Amino acid sequence: GCLYLAVILALFSGRVVGWSMSQRLERKLALDALKTALKQRQPARGLLHHSDRGSQYASHAFQAKLAEYGMTCSMSRQGDCWDNAPTESWFGSFKNERVHGERFETHDEVKAMAFEYIEVFYNRKRLHSTLGYQSPVQFMEDWLNSQQQKLVA
Repeated sequence: GCLYLAVILALFSGRVVGWSMSQRLERKLALDALKTALKQRQPARGLLHHSDRGSQYASHAFQAKLAEYGMTCSMSRQGDCWDNAPTESWFGSFKNERVHGERFETHDEVKAMAFEYIEVFYNRKRLHSTLGYQSPVQFMEDWLNSQQQKLVA
């Protein structure tokens, strides 16, 4: 059977801050990814959450969770895949770098591969030209250090 993957990207750093996998494409998949991101990052109120128009993102439960955390909902225009280009690009990288040409025997193998790709490789090792050839984690660490130095000065 199929496995579905939902990811939440922090656009500033390009880091995957939340993700979830499920055998069913439903609102719980999107909610689990959002909850993981919120737990990990604890963003200030007013954050913009952008998604496509999938029913899992338009659901009352998902919209209520965004409102609970003071997040503003933004959705792609109908039929315009370019509105969600960063996420589409991420999925293209994921498919090209890990999925194409691979065969997995079990869902657990797919989940382990996704964990390794996201948490070990993509966020911590993969260099991004848009981040000055740094990984998302290194980019954020350097940025936070520069902000701290500005506060000290």
